[in-house]
Amino acid sequence: MKTLPVRSYAKINIALNVVSKEPNGYHKLDMVMLPLELHDSIHITKLKEARDNFITIDDFSVGPVKYNLATFAIDALSSKYKFPDKFRIFVHKVIPLQAGLGGGSSNAAATLCGVNEYLKLGISEDELIDLGKTLGSDVPFFIKGVPARVSGIGEVVEPIVVKNSYYCLIVKPYLGLSTAEVFEKCDGFNLETCDIDTVIKALEEGDDDLLASSINNALQPVAISMIPGIQTIIDSLHEEGLKIVQVSGSGSSVFALSQDKKLLQNTAKKLENDYRVELTKVRK
Repeated sequence: MKTLPVRSYAKINIALNVVSKEPNGYHKLDMVMLPLELHDSIHITKLKEARDNFITIDDFSVGPVKYNLATFAIDALSSKYKFPDKFRIFVHKVIPLQAGLGGGSSNAAATLCGVNEYLKLGISEDELIDLGKTLGSDVPFFIKGVPARVSGIGEVVEPIVVKNSYYCLIVKPYLGLSTAEVFEKCDGFNLETCDIDTVIKALEEGDDDLLASSINNALQPVAISMIPGIQTIIDSLHEEGLKIVQVSGSGSSVFALSQDKKLLQNTAKKLENDYRVELTKVRK
């Protein structure tokens, strides 16, 4: 049987405001998210005469495979659209775990889109997003796969323009953070917000000084309180002359954006012995 390769991209949050907490425990957010070239690779193969889907992941630190969102994605898709086919889905992990880079949600989105393509189901993007938002708050963004303002609990995705071509340095401490634990703890913080419209304006106009001064991640102080070494990473990146620096999502990774690839390469070399380091690009 043929195998369909699908790229499952990472993301960063260039802005993240916590708007409110809903009665069901979910938080409403207002964010600007950028997809990265950094990606996991997913290989989708239809199985003959199989009774169940078979998901494998080559990173043993992931934990039980049954909890990977790719598993939930294929189950949800087959349940809604009533196809009998079963698949082997192999996930080659590159995106760091518990880093705020959206690896699990990206795997789910890539699986939804990949199986749709494989079986030629003709499911529209809007239908995939409706299904995706039941799996995770970042899944609709990954189905769109473009820079966007994301609001609600992740279901509202509005594409934006990014003028500059940015390289992105990801620096992650070896300790990771659970998204659920960060959001649980954030309720005890006085969370700052930023002007999302100004962040979008800076990206559209290519104004790096405005971007550096206007970005904010409301969860950054929470992440630092849980892993104080995150602040050391932020300080180190600023000391190298990088201005656009921030925790992504719930952490624990920190990103630095720059159009100067050489500066990021030199910085990466200085930090790679102490942290997990990835140099990539923003996808436009």
